[in-house]
Amino acid sequence: MENLAKYIQENKQRFLDELFELLRIPSISADPAYSKEMIRTAEYIKTQLEAAGADNVEICETGGYPIVYGEKIIDPSLPTILVYGHYDVQPAVPLELWTTPPFEPTIRNERIYARGACDDKGQMYMHVKAFEAMMKNNSLPCNVKFMIEGEEEVGSSNLGPFCINNKEKLKADVVLISDTSMIANDIPSIDVGLRGLSYVEVEVTGPNRDLHSGVYGGAVANPINILAKMIASMHDENNRITIPGFYDDVVELSADERNEMAKAPFDLEEYKKDLGIDDVWGEKGYSTIERTGIRPTLDVNGIWGGYTGEGSKTVLPSKAYAKISMRLVPNQSSEKITKLFTEYFTSIAPPSVKVVVKPHHGGEPVVTPTDSLEFKAASMAMEKTFGKKPIPTRGGGSIPIVALFEKVLGVKTVLMGFGLDIDALHSPNESYGIFNYFKGIETIPYFYKYYAELKK
Repeated sequence: MENLAKYIQENKQRFLDELFELLRIPSISADPAYSKEMIRTAEYIKTQLEAAGADNVEICETGGYPIVYGEKIIDPSLPTILVYGHYDVQPAVPLELWTTPPFEPTIRNERIYARGACDDKGQMYMHVKAFEAMMKNNSLPCNVKFMIEGEEEVGSSNLGPFCINNKEKLKADVVLISDTSMIANDIPSIDVGLRGLSYVEVEVTGPNRDLHSGVYGGAVANPINILAKMIASMHDENNRITIPGFYDDVVELSADERNEMAKAPFDLEEYKKDLGIDDVWGEKGYSTIERTGIRPTLDVNGIWGGYTGEGSKTVLPSKAYAKISMRLVPNQSSEKITKLFTEYFTSIAPPSVKVVVKPHHGGEPVVTPTDSLEFKAASMAMEKTFGKKPIPTRGGGSIPIVALFEKVLGVKTVLMGFGLDIDALHSPNESYGIFNYFKGIETIPYFYKYYAELKK
């Protein structure tokens, strides 16, 4: 492994330059205006996988944006690792909140600032460079397959059919993903649980056209006012969600399990300081760590309607809209929760408005075992490079494809992420530490090494 470390050090600048080139491509899957950039990103990844030493690299067409596949089978009798990542990124708006342009990567304070720096281009590309380092030093100890998709940020709707239709091609012993975070650079951790997701858009319609608020105000229902009231009613005084049946399937952790979670280092004052808030908010009776890891939530992600331009326009709008996400925990079902939300939201609407709920996408919550060979290999790898054993944690985000891989491919997933909470995922000024980028490249080969040894 010494030669491998030397190779990484000698190629450090090139590894950064290549990542920067990838980050400059605005691969925004949510906006059709960037479809050509999406294809350009897939082609770039294909080129880099081939240069790293992968075989049978191809851009696989789907019903949406393509999936990049590549592999290196050194011996069919050896275990196979399937590396998953995504090349699409979130929209960068509002652009005015970025200190530097989102698609012009910039280094400040040893951090790379760009959209997708951490989620997931930086973390995905670590695997390409770690693979290259192993290939150039003849130290690849097992087989590897890459599946890099372009629709993770919009629900991965075409990934399921692709997996079903390519079961043999994707056959593996474990899936390895870096799309999560650690507690801190000196406190490594591995996510062993992720929340599920139900994401919907609601439309509230009042009059058949926008009205003069002076002539009609007070006599005709204002859809924005109604929508605001409906949303506010979805939490009670203890910040519990009021949808009937919402908590029916929630798995309550035991006191011992909650005590174990509480052992993870967490500084509440530093947390509030980092976010610029005076106090935290959430479901009564649970800590901040529990609220973001083991409890379900309902949040408005966007709300609009009426006039929002410069100056004033005294309008009573015809319509109001909101995008709402619900994070789910074991054993909640995204399909069931979406149905419960739709029924309840429709039922609380007054007769003065009409309501439409449009489901977008969802995913199921997952919990991965900590006594498996794959978790042990990841733990050993991080302990080797960080100098201390990683802490198992529950992540608050959602990676719906983890449940998909287990259901369709029959394999468990290791979530070995190297991001931090300060990376500002999905926000202006997203960033990724240079330390984290290279620590990932350094650690990943050890996962291969230990996993291959444990599987013998």
